[in-house]
Amino acid sequence: MAVSLLLPSLPSINRKRDSVFLRSNHLLKSVMHILAHIPQAKCSIKLYKVPHRVVSKCAIRCSATTGSIDLQGNPKECDILSAVSAPNMTRSKTLLDCSSNSVNDFERQLQEFFLEVKTMLEKGKIDGAVNLLQANFEAVKEQIDEGANGMEQAAILDIIAMGYMSMGEYEIVDNLLEMLKEIVGSAKNDDMFLDSVLLHMGTMYAHFRKYEKAMVMYERSLVILEGLFGSNSTFLIPSLLGMAKVYTSIGRASKAVETYHQALNILEMRRGDVNVDIVVPLVGLGNLFIKEGKAADAENCFNRILTTYANLYGDHDGRVGIAMCSLANAKCAKGSLDEAIELYTKGLQVIKDSNYINLDDPFMEKIRVDLADLCHTAGREHEGRELLKECLLITEEYKGKEHVSSVTHLLNLATSYSRSKNFVEAERLQREGLRIMEMRMGPHDPSITVPMLSLAVTLYYLKRDIEAEHYALEAVGIRERAFGNKSLPVAEALDCLVSIHTRMGKDDAEVLALLKRVLSIQEKELGYESEEVVTTLKKIVFYLDKLGQKDEKLPLQRRLSMLRAKYKGKVYY
Repeated sequence: MAVSLLLPSLPSINRKRDSVFLRSNHLLKSVMHILAHIPQAKCSIKLYKVPHRVVSKCAIRCSATTGSIDLQGNPKECDILSAVSAPNMTRSKTLLDCSSNSVNDFERQLQEFFLEVKTMLEKGKIDGAVNLLQANFEAVKEQIDEGANGMEQAAILDIIAMGYMSMGEYEIVDNLLEMLKEIVGSAKNDDMFLDSVLLHMGTMYAHFRKYEKAMVMYERSLVILEGLFGSNSTFLIPSLLGMAKVYTSIGRASKAVETYHQALNILEMRRGDVNVDIVVPLVGLGNLFIKEGKAADAENCFNRILTTYANLYGDHDGRVGIAMCSLANAKCAKGSLDEAIELYTKGLQVIKDSNYINLDDPFMEKIRVDLADLCHTAGREHEGRELLKECLLITEEYKGKEHVSSVTHLLNLATSYSRSKNFVEAERLQREGLRIMEMRMGPHDPSITVPMLSLAVTLYYLKRDIEAEHYALEAVGIRERAFGNKSLPVAEALDCLVSIHTRMGKDDAEVLALLKRVLSIQEKELGYESEEVVTTLKKIVFYLDKLGQKDEKLPLQRRLSMLRAKYKGKVYY
């Protein structure tokens, strides 16, 4: 049966659905976890950060077509269409042996379909992309229902899945993966398109944390590519990197290191020691070493990246600046804070001077916030505060003075002032952040609880307990309606309320009931042995002792002793 793709130039309507929610949800996820509780002793609140890759300019394409590995910037972790190339299968032995016009026509249509969807999504034409994906899905589904169940259909479903993946429509992607799994399960290893489809499936499974399924896909793609090109071909790199990431995710660090080194050895043998392609495995390896507490090994990886970029592009290239920031991260993990600050500062200046990244780019913002956080940690709070002010000014210049993005920086500045015991200035900034969020998002949006709880914390330190209680109670109510009574965001707000009620002298039984509710949520969401559970258990044991409830206290006290022994000095009491 002939396979034909639908490629109409459909009108695109900018969908408004979820646009406001997504912004508020992003802000909530970015900063909410920091406001879990009011510290009972020292005020130590981490600064809010924008998620990013350590070297965001290094996303390897999954389908190399000419023997070269294309590295490109891709700040979106789950935007698979931006991380892979159009499905040009000229490297496939099957297609090289086939001169059929029908195959060539289908390959051309496949490339056009891929690029059409990718372009629409990049331009924000979501409705047009959805219409195109849906039309092609219905067409290919009809073919499958009629008995056509080959790799041509799989290749179309693969692009459809990547399109929906980039839009965050994960339930649809999950269903498409089930259809793809059935097709590739019966496909032969020499079937056209199979190796690329397997790679993309592995990436999508890994995103869903279905690591066993992801590994099966990567391993099979590796077998196919080794059969086509040999064990030392650069075409093996995407499969090896995918496997290394899975090994990292499942805690098999030694296997991940071995796989990263395998990829590096191939690249060094084929391209030489100084080539840009080694950056991707070195980044993965360096991040893994940091995670494993091997800061010196991580430093070697990022030093090599810095040297590579400097040799290839010169000392003043923006990529050199990014590499400096990555090396600074390794220095920080090693405990060399002053060296890390110096590297971060130099790297940031190189990126600015080279105009490699726009000032308002999220990656630049992340570097500034990281450096500010590091300055505060090193006791250089004034320098850190100036960086946070710069973040705020840039956001206001590019997005407007009352844009929701400015709230993150207002709260960061408030945190900085709180560390310096300037709670009056912190309160002013938090109230401004709350005003902007209420104006932009409405009085019932869960994102407003972020500045609301931040303000409650500051009012607590100012000993204005009645006001602090008001905002904490309001935050609890909003989060209960948004996330449910047994959600972690509610537990975080309740924990804040507990500290306020304790100082207000509220009934001990009422405070104990709130603590038990917090513990129940933490045990379910974070695990029975999480550090947060340990902290809450300590408070519960204190109140049980105070209320004379010894029978209930003793088993919890034994459990607390065991957990304290496990964490040793990690949890401070």
